Amino acid sequence: MAITAPRGTQDFLPEQMEDWQLLEQKIRQICSYYGFGEIRTPIFENTELFLRGIGETTDVVTKEMYTFDDRGGRSMTLRPENTASVVRAYLEHKIYAEQQVQKFFYIGPMFRHDRPQAGRYRQFHQFGVEEIGSQDPAVDAEIIAMAFQLFRELGLNDLVLHLNSVGCPKCRPIYRQKLLDFFSDKKDMLCENCLARLDKNPLRVLDCKEEGCKKAAVGVPEITDNLCDECKEHFDAVQNYLTKIGIPFELDTRLVRGLDYYTKTAFEIMYAPLGAQSTVCGGGRYDGLVEEMGGPSTPGIGFAVGMERLLLTLQQQNLLQRPEKKRPIYIVALGDAARIAAFDLQQQLRGRHFYTEIDLMGRSMKGQMKYANKISAAYTVIIGDNELLQGEAQVRNMETKEQIAVPLDGVAAYMEAQKKG
Repeated sequence: MAITAPRGTQDFLPEQMEDWQLLEQKIRQICSYYGFGEIRTPIFENTELFLRGIGETTDVVTKEMYTFDDRGGRSMTLRPENTASVVRAYLEHKIYAEQQVQKFFYIGPMFRHDRPQAGRYRQFHQFGVEEIGSQDPAVDAEIIAMAFQLFRELGLNDLVLHLNSVGCPKCRPIYRQKLLDFFSDKKDMLCENCLARLDKNPLRVLDCKEEGCKKAAVGVPEITDNLCDECKEHFDAVQNYLTKIGIPFELDTRLVRGLDYYTKTAFEIMYAPLGAQSTVCGGGRYDGLVEEMGGPSTPGIGFAVGMERLLLTLQQQNLLQRPEKKRPIYIVALGDAARIAAFDLQQQLRGRHFYTEIDLMGRSMKGQMKYANKISAAYTVIIGDNELLQGEAQVRNMETKEQIAVPLDGVAAYMEAQKKG
C-alpha cells in the first residue's frame, strides 16, 4: 500500500507554489512600507514556552498541541503559533536593550491537532506581525491599517473590522468577578469546556460557539462598560485613529480572541463574501506577555493571517493573477556530438539568465520539435552533424517561423540582441 501524506497536511506542487509566491511577494512588499523586518524562529520549542506564553486554559494548549519528548527527555512542542516564539527571540537576543519599537513579520508553518476542513490543516501556514515596545494607540491602528492595505491590494474590498477592548490587569479582575456572579446560576447551561474555563478565564465563555453557552451569555455585562480610565482612553484613541483613516469597524463586546495573553485591543477582520467562516485576520495587544516570559515590562501587539484560508479566498474570488510564464529556448540536438555541444550552449544561455532546455528523453528531431511546441518555446536552436561541421546552429523564431544560421559561439550574443530588440 502506498504511503500518503499525514491527515491534515498537504503537498504544494510547483503550479500551486506560483500562487504562494505571488502572495508572499505582496506580503513582503506591504511589510516594507511599514518598516517590518522578517524573523524566522524554530518550528519546535520547549513546551514551557507555550504553556507560559499562550496560557494553560486555552484550547490550543489543552487539545491541539503536538508535544513530544526528545532523546534527552526534554518536552518539545511543534509551534502552534508564533507570537510566543518571537517574544522568546526578542528576550534571548536582548533586543529590548535597543529601547525602540521593534517591528517583526513572519511567514511559516504552524502545527495544531485540529479537525481538518476547507482551508484549515494540522500543518498550516501563517503570516503574522509583531510590534513590540510601544503602548501608543497609534500602533494598534497602524497594524490594523497594514492588514487592511494588504487585503485591499489583493482585491478583498468588502472588509469589516470587529473591534473590542478586553481590559488590563487593573480592570479585568473586577469584570471577571461580574462574569462569575452572572454565570453562577447558569452553570447547567454551559458546555463542559466552559465550566472549566469559568474558574480560570471566564472571558473565554463569551467566545464559545455552543448554543447553550450563547443563550447563557444573553444579557451578560459588557466589558467596554467596565474598563478602567486608562483602557477606555486607549480604546477611544484607537477608534479615533481608525475613523480618521477611513477603516470601517464594528464594536464587538463578545470578541475576546482565543489566547490568554491578550490585553486592551482585540480585533478580527471579516471578509463578508465568505459567510459564516469570514474571519481572515485576528490579533490584539499583549502588554503583559514579555514580562510573563521573564522580560522587562514591555507592551506589544500583533496579528496573524492563515495563509491557506487567504489563498483559498483569493482563488475563489479569481483574484490571483499569475504573470505570463517565461517562454524557454529549446535546443534540438541530433547525435551524440551535437548533444554535448547543446549541453554546453544550454549552460552558456542559462549563465546569461535565459530559461533554456534540451531533450532528456531521447526523442527524435520530430519529437523534439513537437515538445518545443508543447512547452511554448520562444526559440528553438537546432544542432546536428552538418551544423557542427560548419560551426553554426539554426535558430528558429517559433512565432514568426523565421529561421537563420548563427555561429555556434555567437548564439548567446544573438539571443541577447533579440531580448533587447
